[in-house]
Amino acid sequence: MAISINDVISLSQARANLSELADQVKAGSEKIVTKNGESYVAIIDAQRLDYYHQLERERIHLLLIDEAIKGLDDVANGNVKDARAVIRSLKRKRQTSA
Repeated sequence: MAISINDVISLSQARANLSELADQVKAGSEKIVTKNGESYVAIIDAQRLDYYHQLERERIHLLLIDEAIKGLDDVANGNVKDARAVIRSLKRKRQTSA
């Protein structure tokens, strides 16, 4: 949904017309509230906010799946290191740099 100039309001307007703005947002509009001429906050429907949060969680899950696939590909291609050896090496580096 595109934001139009009518969806950008000042904080003072938002304070004065909050009930009306809430009705508009509930009907499907989104509002950008400005403070000192700069974007400050957005007013969106609570269900839409939940949906946005769900999308973000799904995006994170897809990124994790992608990373897991890359890891499995590394294992399949033999691009692995012994974890204990890597930890010992890191500990030695810390001790010598301290």
